[in-house]
Amino acid sequence: MTNVLTTGALFSAPTKKPSFFVRLLRAHAESNQQRAGRVVERYIADHGLQKLSDDAERQISRLIVKAGR
Repeated sequence: MTNVLTTGALFSAPTKKPSFFVRLLRAHAESNQQRAGRVVERYIADHGLQKLSDDAERQISRLIVKAGR
């Protein structure tokens, strides 16, 4: 019996390509996540935060919700 991890047989098996709709949803979710990351980075940079307080987390949450609209 051969070891699948050392022979690479597991990785050479053909895989089914995700549908167009699945790829579209993944791209949309990734775009939203990147946008949220930019909003958080901008907020932290604008306010010069070293540590996140509860108030800062609430403000960031509000900004992310606004950015998603």
